[in-house]
Amino acid sequence: MPFYKRKQLKKLLVMALPLVFMASCNSKKDDEKDGLLENTDTIKSAVLNVGGELFSVPSPIHTAMLIKRSGITYDKSALSAANKVNTYSTDFMRALNLGIYGADLGYVSLYDQTQDALGYLASIKQLSDKLGITSAFDVPTMDRIKNNITNKDSMMTLVGLAYRSSDAYLKNSQRTDISSLILAGGWVESMHFSLTAYKSKPSDEIKYRIAEQKQALGSLVKILGANSSQEVVDLTTMLNDLSKVYEGIKFTYNFVEPVTDTIKKVTYINSTTEVSVTNEQLKQISDKVKAIRDKIVNTTQS
Repeated sequence: MPFYKRKQLKKLLVMALPLVFMASCNSKKDDEKDGLLENTDTIKSAVLNVGGELFSVPSPIHTAMLIKRSGITYDKSALSAANKVNTYSTDFMRALNLGIYGADLGYVSLYDQTQDALGYLASIKQLSDKLGITSAFDVPTMDRIKNNITNKDSMMTLVGLAYRSSDAYLKNSQRTDISSLILAGGWVESMHFSLTAYKSKPSDEIKYRIAEQKQALGSLVKILGANSSQEVVDLTTMLNDLSKVYEGIKFTYNFVEPVTDTIKKVTYINSTTEVSVTNEQLKQISDKVKAIRDKIVNTTQS
């Protein structure tokens, strides 16, 4: 059983005020005019409160960034077709595919695919309207995104803000069921990207990204477990089957004494994590994720 290590270099910033960063130097002036700042939350893990318990699921943008950084070229065939939006006729399917399309939009944006991005924006707008999330993707917001479509950093910031706005609306409206399904769709598409990329160009970093989703998957199963509708129960059953494969993946955390820079007030944690995952486990994960995604993106309901 193969082992490999991924070194984790984390910075714990010990400061009184939160740090806020601009999207990029190139987009700074335009964003200042709009009063737009990119907070690190734009691509952070999504956190959902269900029954008083907090669950964290990594942002699909993280995976897309990893894939591009790995030198993998743009692959349109890996995306869900934006023109299938009208085939999703229930809130269950719309919410899942809104999550799928959100991940796809992040992917095409990182690769500067302007025309494809416009197609996904239109589909996201249509699904959002049908789900009643009009405040997050209203006309002014969509216009701002379209006007920044050729500026990758600004667009990613705007999309992140829109999704946080929709998430806040759903939470305030007590529509956790819809919010959790959007989250699930985004996670499934993110896994699909990782597995497709690994088949194209295997690397330890992508392999680790696939393996480390064990915890996120457990969170999704718990979140969706609060919904007793049959279609959600069926989806949860499929995710549970996937969880059984992940049970065989083992992680070992190796503690290394942290080093603190007292002048910069930064603590560097240089610990390592070993993960054991076999090619057979990766194949099983790939097969099960494909089955789940196919059910989400290919189902036509009347």
